[in-house]
Amino acid sequence: MSHSILITVIGPTASGKSHLAVGLGSTLGGEIVNCDSMQLIRGMNIGTAKPTLMERKKLPHHLYDLIEPGEIYDAGQYMMAARRVCRQISSRGKTPIVVGGTGLYLRALLKGVFKGPGRNQELRQRFEKIGVRRGSGTLVRLLKAVDPVTSGRVHPSDLSRVIRALEVFYQSGIPISQLQALRQPIQNYKVLKIGLKVERKVLCDRINRRVGEMFRCGFLDEVGALLRQGYSPRTKGFEAIGYRYAASHLAGDMTLQDAIDKTCVSTRRYAKRQKTWFRKESDVRWIEAPGDASGVLGKALKIVEEGIGQDSQE
Repeated sequence: MSHSILITVIGPTASGKSHLAVGLGSTLGGEIVNCDSMQLIRGMNIGTAKPTLMERKKLPHHLYDLIEPGEIYDAGQYMMAARRVCRQISSRGKTPIVVGGTGLYLRALLKGVFKGPGRNQELRQRFEKIGVRRGSGTLVRLLKAVDPVTSGRVHPSDLSRVIRALEVFYQSGIPISQLQALRQPIQNYKVLKIGLKVERKVLCDRINRRVGEMFRCGFLDEVGALLRQGYSPRTKGFEAIGYRYAASHLAGDMTLQDAIDKTCVSTRRYAKRQKTWFRKESDVRWIEAPGDASGVLGKALKIVEEGIGQDSQE
């Protein structure tokens, strides 16, 4: 049975995903679908390494600049929007190429999200207070009592996921692990996953160069503009790496060099978490080089060709 092709390009930040995705799109007649939670946000371009308007003119890009910095946009909303865009791209005879480093969004797109209760701010605050008063271990033990499956999957230090699991259970009476088992995966697509694996030192150097370039090319102006629009450093969008450090520098609370250094360190830590997440992703064909390195596009095209060939034989 023949399916439409959906290509995903994954890997840690600064690994060259966007460059490879555009190369694939230009060669295969594809369109880019964003899978980076921070690139959804309007007015946050330089610090999120969003494709420039010039780059977006080369071929269509989707799901950029959707929300304001203060808005909350969850994986369920992303799943519905991304699946709709992928269907539209395929209906035009084009190939959706999903690119970005937000693993949770990729999982939502491909595997679906469970239909559970929404956010309950009062309940969340109650759990957060328990965590502060009695320690996070209390929340972890509580989760183990009501949902041992999720407790085994979630790292004890990942308090946002621990609290979300408790929030779901105490609203619905059903463990989040049971609800997640009912997720509906994406239908009618042959999914080809291409991953970029970059040697640690090379990736660190690329991150340091990118951060330096960010600060040289208007990042502080971008953050200043957001602050003048009334957004505070506590705004949801300022969770994007570097924005709060830049705001601290603009407020006179941090030197420029400290802001740059802290952004580099935080970005390297984020890249490490991304690598850990994507390592667990199944059926990824890994290319051990940055996406903009010589020969990488050719290797990726070979992976796509092989994937299409397998699909036609099934």
